Amino acid sequence: MRLNAYLARAGVASRRGADELIKAGRVTVNGELGQLNTFVDGAARVEVDGRAVAPQTLAYVLLHKPAGVVTTARDPQGRPTVVDLVDHASRVVPVGRLDADTTGALLLTNDGELAHRLAHPRYGVEKTYEADVEGEPSDEAIRALAEGIDLDDGPTAPAKAGRLGPSRVELVLHEGRKHQVKRMLAAVGHPVVQLHRSRYGGLTLDGLGPGESRELTGPEVDSLRRLVF
Repeated sequence: MRLNAYLARAGVASRRGADELIKAGRVTVNGELGQLNTFVDGAARVEVDGRAVAPQTLAYVLLHKPAGVVTTARDPQGRPTVVDLVDHASRVVPVGRLDADTTGALLLTNDGELAHRLAHPRYGVEKTYEADVEGEPSDEAIRALAEGIDLDDGPTAPAKAGRLGPSRVELVLHEGRKHQVKRMLAAVGHPVVQLHRSRYGGLTLDGLGPGESRELTGPEVDSLRRLVF
C-alpha cells in the first residue's frame, strides 16, 4: 500500500497528516527516507522519528452520536468528540460529519480506503434523516424536497421525502453537502429544530442508546464495501 495509507492504518496520522510527515523527512522505509510515492509491503520496516510503526487491525464502529459532541478526533476548543466516546484499542476516526447539535448514526473506522469512498459523493451512499421543523410542511413543500432544491451551491439531487408527523419530516439523501438537510428545509420555509440521522448505508441504531457504540459484524462490513467497490 502507499506509505501515507500505511501510516494512517498504523494510527500515526490521517493520510494528509502522513503526507506532511513524509515531506518533512520524518519517515523512513527500510532505512531510506520515505517519499510520497513510496509503496510499502508487509515485510517493510517503517519508522517515524526513529520509532517503528505497524498497521492496526481494521476496525469498524457504529456510534449513536448524542447532541453536543463534535465529529472530529480532536477539538481545539476542548469540546467532547465522537472519538472520546468510542473506547477502542485501534485509532478510529469518523466517516463524514454530523453537526454538534445533530444526533444519530455515525461510522468510525481506521479503514482509510473504505472511509474515503463512503464519504465521496460519487458513490451516493444512502443516509436517512428525521427532522423536527418549525411549522407544518405542506404537500408542495414535501414535493419540492423530493424533486430537488436550488441552494447557493447548486440544485440538490432528487431525494425521498415524507412526513412522520405534522412537524416531522423524513429525508433520504444520496448526497452529503455541508448542512444540506438544514439548508433544504430552511429553503422551503421550515427551519430545523432538531435533526437525527436514523440510518447510514443500511446501518440502523437498533439497540444503541445515545452515546453507545458497537462493532460492526462481518456481514455489515461486507455490505458497506459492496456499496462503494
